Amino acid sequence: MNTMRRACEIVLDTQERSTLEKWSKGRMTPVRVMLRAKIVLLAATGMENKEIAVELGIGRDTAGQWRRRFSERRLAGLVKDAPRSGRKPTRREETTRVIVERTTQTKPANATHWSTRTLAKELGVSPSMVQRVWQANGLKPHRVKTFKVSNDKQFVEKMQDIIGLYLNPPEHALVLCADEKSQIQALDRTQPGLPIKKGRCGTMTHDYKRNMIYL
Repeated sequence: MNTMRRACEIVLDTQERSTLEKWSKGRMTPVRVMLRAKIVLLAATGMENKEIAVELGIGRDTAGQWRRRFSERRLAGLVKDAPRSGRKPTRREETTRVIVERTTQTKPANATHWSTRTLAKELGVSPSMVQRVWQANGLKPHRVKTFKVSNDKQFVEKMQDIIGLYLNPPEHALVLCADEKSQIQALDRTQPGLPIKKGRCGTMTHDYKRNMIYL
């Protein structure tokens, strides 16, 4: 007697197929949703989970999971992940969460950043505990990097287009990216700097303006 469990059959209506095809190719579709849409579209052609796994380079269980999820909840099941009933966090895990939260979201009174000692005193833990959590999470409150915010009103739209090309490159097309050569930059400083002199190095402003680049 053959007791092998067969994968559930997937039948799509016109609206579902249209939406899934859009998700599977959309530049702004999250990668995880894009993959799930492809799984369901292949399942709708009659492919088994093992065939889908080979086609998409994923695990057979992953193919089966999202096939079943779509069968049970249709399109909504692909967009929202199912809640997990995980175990209750331990006291150590909760302490770690609080340390990370305080470090990244608050500042101490009369100081620019937390130190291991000040945060340890604030939370009632040891400085070594704070240090271990910082190291594990790559947190360095004492270090600050400069940054620039674009004033281009279309920055978000341009950024989304570029990221979309990397996540879902078009077929039969070539995407080129150009920038200044590291040591031959086509730019000017926004203000003149001071020349080098005895006991003082030359200076230049942090801000600069880019000039045209011709390809």
